[in-house]
Amino acid sequence: MTLWTASDAVRATGGQASTDWQASGISIDTRSLKEGDLFIALKAARDGHDFVAQALNKGAAAAMVDHIPEGVPDDAPLLVVPDVMAALTALGAAGRARSRARVIAVTGSVGKTSTKEMLRDMLSGFGKTHAAEASFNNHWGVPVTLARLAPDADFAVIEIGMNQPGEIAPLAQLTRPHVAMITTIAPAHLEAFENIDGIAHEKASIFNALGAEGHAVFPCDLPTSPILRDAAMQSGATIWSFGYGSDRVRPADMTQTEAALVLRAHVGDMRVSVRLANAGAHFGMNGLGCLAVAQALGLDLARAALGLGHWQPPAGRGLRQTIVLDSVEELGFTLIDDAFNANPASLEAALEMLAKITPAQTQTGRRGRRIAILGDMLELGPDEQSLHEAIAQYPAIAAVDLVHCVGPRMAALSRRLPLRQRGRQVAQADDLTGLVHLLVAPGDVVLVKGSKGSLVSRVVDALRNLAVAEPGSRAHRKS
Repeated sequence: MTLWTASDAVRATGGQASTDWQASGISIDTRSLKEGDLFIALKAARDGHDFVAQALNKGAAAAMVDHIPEGVPDDAPLLVVPDVMAALTALGAAGRARSRARVIAVTGSVGKTSTKEMLRDMLSGFGKTHAAEASFNNHWGVPVTLARLAPDADFAVIEIGMNQPGEIAPLAQLTRPHVAMITTIAPAHLEAFENIDGIAHEKASIFNALGAEGHAVFPCDLPTSPILRDAAMQSGATIWSFGYGSDRVRPADMTQTEAALVLRAHVGDMRVSVRLANAGAHFGMNGLGCLAVAQALGLDLARAALGLGHWQPPAGRGLRQTIVLDSVEELGFTLIDDAFNANPASLEAALEMLAKITPAQTQTGRRGRRIAILGDMLELGPDEQSLHEAIAQYPAIAAVDLVHCVGPRMAALSRRLPLRQRGRQVAQADDLTGLVHLLVAPGDVVLVKGSKGSLVSRVVDALRNLAVAEPGSRAHRKS
C-alpha cells in the first residue's frame, strides 16, 4: 500500500522531489529499513545523510535530505527540504490531518509503553489500529508515528514522553488527540523538575490539546490528581477519572495470582472482568485506565475487556519466562525481565509482584528462592541516594531472599539491607554478566529491574544464555 507519494510529501513539507516516487513506509534507521520506505536523514548521534546511499541500495523508495549527500547521484529519488527535522514534523502533521482515525495520546511517569500496547490490543478488536513502535515518544518519535499513520486507520495510539519541561504540550498539539490519558505521576525525571508537582503540571499539559469534544483520562487517587483534574477541566474536555475514588471507573477488586492479575472493575453501571496474564498488580491501574478509554470512545466494554486479555508484558517490561537449564530433568528458573525502566513506583510494584510468586520445588526437594537483581534508578535528582536507600523499607522486599545491586546508586540500598539478603554489589552490569551461573539455581524466581541506562538488560541476556540449546528443548519458554 502506498503511504506517501512524492507529490503528497512535497505538499506536506514544502520540499522538492527529484523524481516521482511512492513510499510504503517511513524509516529513520537503515538497520530496520524495509524496501519501499521513505528514509528520513535525521541528524542525531550520527548524521543520517551519511547513510542515504546505503538506504537507497537497500531499496528505499526515496530519502528526505537537506542536501544531496556525497556519493548519491543527482537523479536519485530524493525529497530535498530546508530542514529535515522540521519537514518530518510537517509530514507527521499532514499524516494526522488526513487520517480518519480516532486518536488516543498516552503519557505518564510509568507505564506509557505498556499501556500503549494494552490499548493496541484492546482497540484491534474494533478496527484497524495503528500504534507507536517501541518507545517512539519524543520530538522525532511522535512525528514518525504520525507520518506512518495510514489514512484508513480506525484508531491510533500515540505515546508522548518528556525529559525536560515544555516538551509534552507541542507534541500533544501535533497529535491532536480525541482522548488523552495519563497513566500515573511518580518520581521520574526529577533532575529536570523541582518536585513531583512540576512533573504533574508537565504531564497534565497533554490536556491542552483537547477541546470540548475531547476526553481526559487520568488517575484520581494520587496526591497530584487535583493538578490533573484542574488541567482537564480547563481544557473543557469530558473527564474520565479512574481509581478507587472514582465514581466512573473504579476497581471492585484486583487478585494477584502466580499466573495472572485478575481485575474486576465498575465502569459506570457495568461490572467488567479482565485477566492480564503474567502481569503484576502495577499493571492493574493501567488496565483500568484502558477501560476508561473504551468508555470514552463508546466501545462495547465486554469486547474491550476481551481484547485487553490478549496483552502480556513485553521483553524489558515485565516479560516472564522459564529458562530451562536441563531439558531432560526439566530443571530451570523463572526470569522476570523488567530491565527497560525503573523509578521508585515501578520498582516497588515489581517487588510486590515478585513477592506474590511462589518459587518452585525441584525433584530433589530444594525450594527455589526469590532473587532481585536491581540496577540504578536514574534521573531522580538530588534525593537519589535517599530514594535508593528507601527501597530497603518497601514491605515487599522482606519476601525477597537475595538482592544483588548494580551501580553506584544501588550501593546505597545494599548497605541498608540485612546481611541475610545482601547479595553481590557491583559497579556496573558487566561485572555481573560473567557470574550469572553462580547467582541462580533451579526453582528460583529472578527479577531483573533497572533504568535502561544501568544496562541490566545485559544481565538479562546473560541469564537467557544459560538456557540449554538442544534441538527440541523448551528453553526460553514463556510462563
